[in-house]
Amino acid sequence: MTIYQFLLLFLLWVCLPHFCSPEIMFRRTSMPQKRILGARIPRSDGKILHRQKRGWMWNQFFLLEEYTGSDYQYVGKLHSDQDKGDGSLKYILSGDGAGTLFIIDEKTGDIHATRRIDREEKAFYTLRAQAINRRTLRPVEPESEFVIKIHDINDNEPTFPEEIYTASVPEMSVVGTSVVQVTATDADDPSYGNSARVIYSILQGQPYFSVEPETGIIRTALPNMNRENREQYQVVIQAKDMGGQMGGLSGTTTVNITLTDVNDNPPRFPQNTIHLRVLESSPVGTSIGSVKATDADTGKNAEVEYRIIDGDGIDMFDIRTEKDTQEGIITVKKPLDYESRRLYTLKVEAENTHVDPRFYYLGPFKDTAIVKISIEDVDEPPVFSRSSYLFEVHEDIEVGTIIGTVMARDPDSTSSPIRFSLDRHTDLDRIFNIHSGNGSLYTSKPLDRELSQWHNLTVIAAEINNPKEMTRVAVFVRILDVNDNAPQFAVFYDTFVCENARPGQLIQTISAVDKDDPLGGQKFFFSLAAVNPNFTVQDNEDNTARILTRKNGFSRHEISTYLLPVVISDNDYPIQSSTGTLTIRVCACDSQGNMQSCSAEALLLPAGLSTGALVAILLCIIILLVIVVLFAALKRQRKKEPLILSKEDIRDNIVSYNDEGGGEEDTQAFDIGTLRNPAAIEEKKLRRDIIPETLFIPRRTPTAPDNTDVRDFINERLKEHDLDPTAPPYDSLATYAYEGNDSIAESLSSLESGTTDGDQNYDYLREWGPRFNKLAEMYGGGESDKDS
Repeated sequence: MTIYQFLLLFLLWVCLPHFCSPEIMFRRTSMPQKRILGARIPRSDGKILHRQKRGWMWNQFFLLEEYTGSDYQYVGKLHSDQDKGDGSLKYILSGDGAGTLFIIDEKTGDIHATRRIDREEKAFYTLRAQAINRRTLRPVEPESEFVIKIHDINDNEPTFPEEIYTASVPEMSVVGTSVVQVTATDADDPSYGNSARVIYSILQGQPYFSVEPETGIIRTALPNMNRENREQYQVVIQAKDMGGQMGGLSGTTTVNITLTDVNDNPPRFPQNTIHLRVLESSPVGTSIGSVKATDADTGKNAEVEYRIIDGDGIDMFDIRTEKDTQEGIITVKKPLDYESRRLYTLKVEAENTHVDPRFYYLGPFKDTAIVKISIEDVDEPPVFSRSSYLFEVHEDIEVGTIIGTVMARDPDSTSSPIRFSLDRHTDLDRIFNIHSGNGSLYTSKPLDRELSQWHNLTVIAAEINNPKEMTRVAVFVRILDVNDNAPQFAVFYDTFVCENARPGQLIQTISAVDKDDPLGGQKFFFSLAAVNPNFTVQDNEDNTARILTRKNGFSRHEISTYLLPVVISDNDYPIQSSTGTLTIRVCACDSQGNMQSCSAEALLLPAGLSTGALVAILLCIIILLVIVVLFAALKRQRKKEPLILSKEDIRDNIVSYNDEGGGEEDTQAFDIGTLRNPAAIEEKKLRRDIIPETLFIPRRTPTAPDNTDVRDFINERLKEHDLDPTAPPYDSLATYAYEGNDSIAESLSSLESGTTDGDQNYDYLREWGPRFNKLAEMYGGGESDKDS
């Protein structure tokens, strides 16, 4: 920097008023002044103050930021009036950055900055200066404070706090509508020059938007911007300092602007006429299809409400709005019938639910369409003439009488014939039947109201051509009463008469019941079947009657029991009556008429025999019977006493319980040791489990050689036991797991007996051995019996 440029900057700095602030600057002395000694200033306390004169000389009071020179930047010079130039004084600097950022020449007082200074980091520095005697280190001047202010240069461009802004504005907004405000900041000193004065301009986004240069407010620049044509816009805003003049620094930001939707588009049906189809069998509430009006708007501005405003099907169909899909769902409102009507026409209207009054000029926000619904035919099941049937029939009708007829028809145009049937689950007793052709219901068994007054039947009507198409209907049959039951005594009466009874004495009140249920209620009449000299019946005419005596005194020794036939009749048509017999016992009574003993007890007790004697005789008879029964049981169940020789004598036996043989006691035949070692056969042993009735001399069986065939061994054992009279008196089965030759008897089945022409000859049974002797005797002698 030349001296002329430096002087020019210094003059500018001096002339600016804000650099002359007394709060941060010291006044420079115009010329060196001598220290005035001995000047006295009187004090209030009488003492005289001496004022010393000092002076500092300053060459510079500011510093340019961002110095780019190679040498230290010169800041200024400190000089004291006491400095004679002989080097006796030493200048000391302290405060912000002293010794590091700012250094001082202790001899000359020159101050330099050691590096570049950024005003945006620190705008000024406060320092303190002092001059001391180098030899005595005593201050020759009081410590003074001064400020070094950093002079700003335009070294910072404007910056935006956000790189990308997001904003929105309603579509169709008028020109000048505010969208968003962006603000850029400049770190330079706003109080000095135009370094921090920012001007905004738009680099991208014209002609749709504009920006105010001073405020940064972005506004719309075109009228009637339509979201449906374009929704997103990107605007680039530039902020430039130095008031936007050439040479200023600048920064940019991007603003993404979205046009928000307004309801400026009415709904529109894509077609004027819509065709739908539905089956006639569709139940009420079935959805048959949908209609939808398109709306270019979004959100609540596109919400549509559908309604049916006209048409011949306005009573047959309904429409509801599906909020999620904005569709109109058409549903069945009443049952359909292809045979009655095959085509319906609806006029459907779609209207926006949220309308903006500002856009009424665009026309009505609604639209209409014609919906034609075709009814398709299906094979429907038969239809009964009624939803249910009630038939009433008297219980005395003859079997086979028709009690009623159900009617059904095929609703289809083809009119298929109908077949009727009864659901047998509703008539398990098969009391009724139905003619399959005409639906006449008739009885197949007699009816009885007293057993069942109601019969709930189900009749099925099915198409002959398509039996799967069927319909059920309930048929209620009520059985009407006829007077077919005679009245009877209501309860069983235990009637007695005292021996001392007098004529006209009441001994019993009787009543009757009847299973029938006449419309006028029950009415019974009581009378005697024949004139009785001992008793009489008096009808109370309230369905009860009284039994009265007709003579004076009864004797239980002469007649202990009287039988009184009473005739009970009803009052319905035809009159039914029955005879009930009262058994009247003659009893001994006290004077109050209370029964004490009756003739039945006297007949059971013989004269002179007390009750205790009868009980004793009865106990003796019971004891004798018990003894006889026990004796018979013991005799039948008597068994042979087992004879156990030793508890340690345990043999290896195979006992089979799945036969009808001797069970556990028959263990003699199952000694398998002889089969394992035929040479070890012992002599015939006696049975140990029974006491032998007769002792036979045991026969000794020859010992079989070692190579004896098992088959020969088994055959010898079988023959031995067949001829042994001491063998057990029951059959037993010993299993040796050996399959021998087939039986010479071959099959004994009688399945092939019918194939022979003549009678069978059973003489060969005698050749089969002693086991078949009995059969030979039974069948061998058959021919002689037949011949005789």
